[in-house]
Amino acid sequence: MVQKAKILLVDDRPENLLALEAILSALDQTLVRASSGEEALKALLTDDFAVILLDVQMPGMDGFETAAHIKRRERTRDIPIIFLTAINHGPHHTFRGYAAGAVDYISKPFDPWVLRAKVSVFVELYMKNCQLREQASLLRLQLEGGRPSADEAKESAGLLAELSARLAAVEEQAEALSKQLDETADAAAVATAAHLERKLTGLRRALDALEPGSGSAAG
Repeated sequence: MVQKAKILLVDDRPENLLALEAILSALDQTLVRASSGEEALKALLTDDFAVILLDVQMPGMDGFETAAHIKRRERTRDIPIIFLTAINHGPHHTFRGYAAGAVDYISKPFDPWVLRAKVSVFVELYMKNCQLREQASLLRLQLEGGRPSADEAKESAGLLAELSARLAAVEEQAEALSKQLDETADAAAVATAAHLERKLTGLRRALDALEPGSGSAAG
């Protein structure tokens, strides 16, 4: 049974956290609150997250500083970060967000549907990563235990086919989102599309390597 993905919501204002929870509750994932950068970093020490929604303007450690800490840690450096801000200081301020490692930078008030759609893509990618790791572990165990039985081989082939189909669905969803973002012609489109492309390409290569007869699987 696939566990739910965890989404980290970081904002010093309780009403903003409540609003994010209302928007993202439809995704049916686990939403984790953090009211400061320090609290977010503490949560990231023990739990794995699919995506982080990070407020820029916070007292003490702001969003930029928090993101810098996240990106310096081996465990958390690849977690997608979406910056949320109530102010817009222009291109320089936005560029600083991308320089800190964000995959997107959204100004408040934002469209709830757009935010939910963007978060859902990263959740799907995270879930596919988890499924691929589990499948790779299963195949390694079968290979280490000797030649798999006909039933085991059939089961593995079925799981791979299902994973491939699900990944194809995510690829299609990401392509549609990328086209939507391209219409804005801003840095957000470039950063988000590039991140998705890298993740999906890596997932597809990993899945292809597990296919029977491939070099990795055979070795």
